[in-house]
Amino acid sequence: MAIDAGIGDPLHLPDGAIERLLEEDVRFGDLTTRALGIAGRPGRMRFQARADMVLSGVDEAARLLVRLGAAVTARAPAGCRYGGDAVLLEATGSAAALHAGWKVAQTLMEWASGVASETRAIVDAARVVNPDIAVLCTRKSVPYTRQLACKAVLAGSGDIHRLGLSDTILLFPEHRVFFDPPHDLAAAIARLKRTAPERAVMVEVTSEEDALAAAAAHVDVIQLEKFPPEAVHRLVRRLPRRVDGRPVVAAAGGVTAQNAGAYAKAGADTLVTSAPFFAKPRDIQVTITAL
Repeated sequence: MAIDAGIGDPLHLPDGAIERLLEEDVRFGDLTTRALGIAGRPGRMRFQARADMVLSGVDEAARLLVRLGAAVTARAPAGCRYGGDAVLLEATGSAAALHAGWKVAQTLMEWASGVASETRAIVDAARVVNPDIAVLCTRKSVPYTRQLACKAVLAGSGDIHRLGLSDTILLFPEHRVFFDPPHDLAAAIARLKRTAPERAVMVEVTSEEDALAAAAAHVDVIQLEKFPPEAVHRLVRRLPRRVDGRPVVAAAGGVTAQNAGAYAKAGADTLVTSAPFFAKPRDIQVTITAL
């Protein structure tokens, strides 16, 4: 089975990153397989879902198995939901190749599928109430997992809030402490609109007063930090909207599958969450047989 090169995919994991995943576990080879004298024996390895999940990480798992010399014979599409016993990935190769890739591929798929599954749970809960609501994940992914985490979020039907500090403008209260006078919200928004006129300006607020002040300053997105759903609802009723529908109201901080529906019902346009990055990995069974 051909492995997609990922051309045109900005979240495609570079070959060097695949190498690093392998190096972490098998830098000096597999001592047990080598000592047993079975390294050259042919075999088959099958990955199966033990329970319901949204699959992610399968493309990278397949690439690392191929890098080790195995041949991928079956691969389920990422982003789809699979039940127990569904075959997610299958490969044939030497015992050395299969054992070298086994745990790296399994751990990668289990973790990424956990992120994708939790994202889908939040999306499903919110869209029962509002089919058009966006669910966006923050940049608070586990260090060194950003690309894989973002791909898993997309596989779960979510999207990305910010890839990093350089792609969007988001004004935090922690920026405003450096203004004179401190916390001058209108002045900060005005400066951002003047110095970066082609960019949308987002602002995080922790009070209804600041949210209304940001709207008066013609901000594009108001991110409500840790507002409970009832506070979001109260603000949405008071908030003046421009002809283009702005400012967009984003509920952030503590958004989960358990409360996503409540935030959607409260009138938030967007849900911003980090919860999927800390989801429990999904359980994947691996079976290796000799050929």
